[in-house]
Amino acid sequence: MLLNCYQQEFLEAGCDEAGRGCLAGPVFAAAVILPKDFYLEGLNDSKQLSHKQREDLRPIIEKEALAWAVASVDHEEIDQINILNASFLAMHRAIQKLATQPQYLVIDGNRFKAYPQIPHSCIIKGDGKYLNIAAASILAKTHRDQFMSNLHTDFPHYNWAQNKGYPTVAHRKAVIEIGLSPFHRKTFNVSDPQLELFLKNA
Repeated sequence: MLLNCYQQEFLEAGCDEAGRGCLAGPVFAAAVILPKDFYLEGLNDSKQLSHKQREDLRPIIEKEALAWAVASVDHEEIDQINILNASFLAMHRAIQKLATQPQYLVIDGNRFKAYPQIPHSCIIKGDGKYLNIAAASILAKTHRDQFMSNLHTDFPHYNWAQNKGYPTVAHRKAVIEIGLSPFHRKTFNVSDPQLELFLKNA
């Protein structure tokens, strides 16, 4: 069972990102402050949930959280500063947007660039341990999925409505055959030499 938060002394926000491993589109991040007594049946790491489960949980989190915010860093910024720094920047932007500023941050993962004047802890697989990080993972994922599905209308060849920009074999093959869209990350190796092996085994 997931714990509500990492520590009890300070007002805490959980932070997570989505889209770090994608070939196209922004990286999104969310920051969420939950009430101390918050509990939501089924709330877990977004990767452990179905699309429908995430979509069902999102409005409840947004309604019941003390504060929440979602922010992004686009593909051009990712190419300029690299995806790791872009992930940190997206989290910083989400924290900055919170209506209530937290006194402590818990970050999913093992690295983070310190946010000014707010202490933090990095929690490996934190989205499967703490409800506030799990909530952030769901908001980041669902908001990004919605963004990529909207882009799909103008760029249907890449099937972003389904793959959301992740490097599926079909997505890589489309890039090789059609070329990059304006939303692809140019510093990412889209035409991976492993693609041929994937296609043989597909």
